Amino acid sequence: MSENAYLPFPSKILDVIRHTAKEYTFRMEFIGEVKPGQFFEVSVPKFGEAPISVSGIGSNYVDLTIRRVGRVTNEVFESYTGQSLLLRGPYGNGFDVDLYRDGETVVVAGGTGVSPVRGVIDALAGMENAKDKFVIAGFRSPDDMLFRDDLQRWDDALNLTLTVDGAPEGYKGNIGLVTKYIADLPLKDIPTAKAVVVGPPPMMKFTIIELQKRGFKDEQITVSYERKMCCGLGKCGHCRVNDKYICLDGPVFNYSQAKDMMD
Repeated sequence: MSENAYLPFPSKILDVIRHTAKEYTFRMEFIGEVKPGQFFEVSVPKFGEAPISVSGIGSNYVDLTIRRVGRVTNEVFESYTGQSLLLRGPYGNGFDVDLYRDGETVVVAGGTGVSPVRGVIDALAGMENAKDKFVIAGFRSPDDMLFRDDLQRWDDALNLTLTVDGAPEGYKGNIGLVTKYIADLPLKDIPTAKAVVVGPPPMMKFTIIELQKRGFKDEQITVSYERKMCCGLGKCGHCRVNDKYICLDGPVFNYSQAKDMMD
């Protein structure tokens, strides 16, 4: 991160990976400490900046998966391999993957919510007890799936349930909301299990209800409020919820604390 927290630095685009018509991953040159769940501010002169969660981490790069939804991201999509973007960060606390090393872990992610936990799932898939790890990933449709190569690798390494909200006739995969599959997870020791939930607010709300029905306590659940990230520094105040600043205190929270911050 730059010594001046307000000053962005140029980062070379090493690769651009297309997932859907509206979602691409930009592999950005970066050397430094970063954790899954943290985020960068991506800025485009004259257009502004947008907070983007880290979706992948390498020795000399970070992946930023960007959805084309506004002025800034529209401009980002005009950038190509070899060009540069301006970044600030990383910001936020991120996930501590070591918390999920022992025992059973359940990750439930919906849509672009898969991006901030991609690094967590990668870590789970590489653990010796990967078969004690469960991932439920949901997308709007088969065409909206992200990280297809990763999904195949995760399916081989751990217990992956991939589902879509709706699909054309003849689709052979799972169809239904992510909440549909929580009741049937073959968990053996729920009192020691941990859960991670990331996605749209309604999906998070009802996923947590289903986990609680299975016996999960608030303290066993971690959430990310990545959708409330703003300037990264807490200065604009837009990320403030009660007495917390999502950009500074989060976006990753234990649900025992986060439950009073839900929309």
